[in-house]
Amino acid sequence: MELILPTAFVEFTLGIGAFAVALVALAFPQLGFSVQVVLWMVFSLVCIFGLRRFSPKRTPYTIADATDGRTLTAIAPGQVGRVIYEGNSWQAKCDDDQLAIAADQPVIILGRKGNTLIILPESEITR
Repeated sequence: MELILPTAFVEFTLGIGAFAVALVALAFPQLGFSVQVVLWMVFSLVCIFGLRRFSPKRTPYTIADATDGRTLTAIAPGQVGRVIYEGNSWQAKCDDDQLAIAADQPVIILGRKGNTLIILPESEITR
């Protein structure tokens, strides 16, 4: 199943838990079915949490430090406007809520919150 429907190795860990219970059942044949089921759940959970430390950490999408863009629309203080960044139009908001940015001005992209870029005019950075 893991080859067909990749599920972050959940089925794989359940299978490892089942093989571990099979080995325990061979060593202790007097174990009842309910004990085997409980052992399978415990072994599977241990495998799942054990493999989590080896899985790659997911990092949220971030924009590289201080990249350039250009405003498409004027951005009023504290309001959202549009900028062009890497050939795409994005919503943008100035980091300084008291600052207005005219249309067609170079800006520096500081970061991103959701689908809105946080920007500052290039003229403010060079001061």
